[in-house]
Amino acid sequence: MAQTEVHWDHQIPLPKLAPLHAKIIVALVALLCFINSYDGDFVFDDSEAIVNNKDLNPATPLNNIWRNDFWGSNLSSNNSHKSYRPLTVLTFRLNYLMAGGLHPVGFHVLNIGLHSLISALMIDMFSILLGGLAYDGNGNRISHAPKASLLAGLLFAAHPVHTESGVNAAFDVLLICNVNVYELSQTLFLRRKAEDVSERVRTGLLTRLALLAMGGAFLLYARWRIMGTGPPAFTEIVNYNYYYSLNAWVLLCPWWLCFDWSMGCVPLIKSAFDWRTAWLLLLWCFLIGLISQALCSQDSQRRRTLTLGLVLLVVPFLPACNIFFRVGFVIAERVLYLSSAGYCLLLAYALGHCCGRWSRCKGLLRASLLALLCVYVARCALRSHQWRSEQSLFTSALSVCPLNAKVHYNVGKNLADRGNTSAAIKYYREAVRLHPKYVHAMNNLGNILKERNELVEAEELLAKAVLIQPDFAAAWMNLGIVQNSLMKFKEAEQSYWNAIQFRKKYPDCYYNLGRLSQSRASAHTQSTCNLAQAEAIGREALKLLPNDHTIMFSLANESEGFFLQALKINPNAASCHGNLAVLYHRWGKLELAKKHYELSLKLDPDAPGTRDNYNMLRRKLDQLYRTTPP
Repeated sequence: MAQTEVHWDHQIPLPKLAPLHAKIIVALVALLCFINSYDGDFVFDDSEAIVNNKDLNPATPLNNIWRNDFWGSNLSSNNSHKSYRPLTVLTFRLNYLMAGGLHPVGFHVLNIGLHSLISALMIDMFSILLGGLAYDGNGNRISHAPKASLLAGLLFAAHPVHTESGVNAAFDVLLICNVNVYELSQTLFLRRKAEDVSERVRTGLLTRLALLAMGGAFLLYARWRIMGTGPPAFTEIVNYNYYYSLNAWVLLCPWWLCFDWSMGCVPLIKSAFDWRTAWLLLLWCFLIGLISQALCSQDSQRRRTLTLGLVLLVVPFLPACNIFFRVGFVIAERVLYLSSAGYCLLLAYALGHCCGRWSRCKGLLRASLLALLCVYVARCALRSHQWRSEQSLFTSALSVCPLNAKVHYNVGKNLADRGNTSAAIKYYREAVRLHPKYVHAMNNLGNILKERNELVEAEELLAKAVLIQPDFAAAWMNLGIVQNSLMKFKEAEQSYWNAIQFRKKYPDCYYNLGRLSQSRASAHTQSTCNLAQAEAIGREALKLLPNDHTIMFSLANESEGFFLQALKINPNAASCHGNLAVLYHRWGKLELAKKHYELSLKLDPDAPGTRDNYNMLRRKLDQLYRTTPP
């Protein structure tokens, strides 16, 4: 792998640093870009992948990690997303154990530290790819491209497309990249003598690489079987190529960033005469030009740099390109993490080539390079600040993807969670307008209208939602609540049973079904029969969910006095404190709920469900404290 010195490296307007100093500089730049998000909240996918993922809880059997998907659902379930990342979930669980619970600071700090470490290790990889391996008489490695590798490392450390991977608590891309880069550096860079490399090949490197390739092929086959695939149609091929051009644009101009690119964010190309087809043609012309230079150039260094840069750009992107299997997204910034290394390598080569050709304009080139790095750092700082909270993250996407129904849905949901239901209605309506079959937006909008006593429209929305998705249990239950309020008892009962049919263990629905019988008892003369029916429903539910608090409430007629009287008899009854806390929680008496949750946990730290409910209350109180002016 020995190479002659890279002739354009000395033209790059950067200082020539020792390898250790270069790594420290790059790591500090990576730290500077994302440090302002270290104390951010869990946002977006974190709520499902981490906060609500039972596989992180030490009480959950460790074997479940290998049977469940990334979100904690069993792979055999119809509701499973089929994203199988057990090692990533294992790292989440370790972080949970080390931090003593779900504390976002630990996850974010680990992410930022990993990105800084990876960026530093990239110096070694770029140095090898650009200049090859060479040693002096003492066996010390000589870097033939110290400036170019430093420049590529700085560009990689500060590229804004890394914000999602560097800030979002779900750091699977970072972890995998860290392992790969470190292994590459250890294998190729930390060999003291050239003969050591050939010795390593003779002693089993090729065998290990073959085993690694076989393992990768097996994992690809397994993932293919889990996720399913099929040949794409012609229109799909055109649209996939358009998505490739958008991914290339995100690398080239990373100002246009969004947390989600689905649901109409990128309108489909339906005609060959669509003007956007010019972008995919431009992309392929550019790639073909680079490939021809990589194969046919008379300059061996150019051939080497372009070939390795293209390989590093394209190969890591292949699993996300929808060729082998459909991956369920059009653009995702996190999947560009490794590909961006190839882009940074090519960009460093282009800048070095320009510096060599236009040496008279070195001052201008130096200023341009400094400006580019400053823009990258500023964009990273701005974007990582947006990732600190769901409110800023979702709102920032409105200008990038105004046609994305999911963006409007998430903005509306965040507003509703903070109590601003009037503004939430506007965004939910827009989500439904953009995506008329968006059942989750219909369900949430119907809930808000129900609370505002706009029952007729709420019923229409929820009825439409269950018509579109008949197995939507939550919508069936909410429809039953609305119908109950409209005195449509028969229809409400049928809606509740439909909900239970699609979700067997549904305590809230049993609770509402019991209340329906009470409502019937109030509206009809056969009160004794209906009350008996309510009690029978409650007891039947307790057989399925013996420890569920809401069903106990149904049997207790939601009586605060029932629990207070029980506590007078036995003040140390942890279950009574816990159930009373849930009752106060439902009623919005948050401080009283907090008091009784804490008493319950003090008496019984392992009380089922109480810890989760208490954590939910703490997050709600924290949100209220942050949004309430001093």
